Amino acid sequence: MLKELLDQFYLDRDRDREQHHFYITDAGKCSRAIFFKFKNVPREKMEPRVLRMFDHGDYIQMQILNNLFSLGIVRASEVKIPPQELISGRADAIITLNNELYVVDFKSMNSMVFKNLTEPKKDNINQIQLYLHYFKIPKGILLYVNKDTLELKEFLIEHDPAIAQKLLKDLTDLKTKIDSNVVPQRIPGWPEEWQCQYCQFKEICQMAGEKEISWLEFRKKVDEAEASSSPSLPSEAR
Repeated sequence: MLKELLDQFYLDRDRDREQHHFYITDAGKCSRAIFFKFKNVPREKMEPRVLRMFDHGDYIQMQILNNLFSLGIVRASEVKIPPQELISGRADAIITLNNELYVVDFKSMNSMVFKNLTEPKKDNINQIQLYLHYFKIPKGILLYVNKDTLELKEFLIEHDPAIAQKLLKDLTDLKTKIDSNVVPQRIPGWPEEWQCQYCQFKEICQMAGEKEISWLEFRKKVDEAEASSSPSLPSEAR
């Protein structure tokens, strides 16, 4: 009864939506998966349990932010990067420690991942590097939270202009492919790469092959596929 209602609530909230601009969380991620999101390609649905876990992580992060406010070190929270056409995003907090500004980004994870975390994750470094770039702040802190035990680990991140510029160039190049309907090539390491393991576009990515291809031609191929397991595209996907 209640379980079905709550599961459906999360499934309805997680409906596929066409993406129109990049988010900072896209930085350094698989270009092909982002392309498919922009084209609103049908994807595997996440389980309601996983979606509830995301909510749980958000609540934990809100609690930690409240603690930082109580310490009197928060200068701003949920801070949007300056508006521009390419990308949007919000940093969790900007704080002051010993008269220095830091951008803080919270990340929550389960005990197994947390236990093995000895250095910051590359995709998290990419995100905070862009925050440091846009806010012109030289240092950031990645604060990891164990959702099961509430243990904390933190890593200091120094601004690296070369990383930020490379990420922005890659997104600019990807935007060109999206606008010209060119499906990017697969990422190196497919299909063992960790992004592939959790990708919601695994089936359609396999159909697309390894190299760059025309989106319009590939869409016809998908529409004409007779296999029942083949993903189908909505008419508005283009």
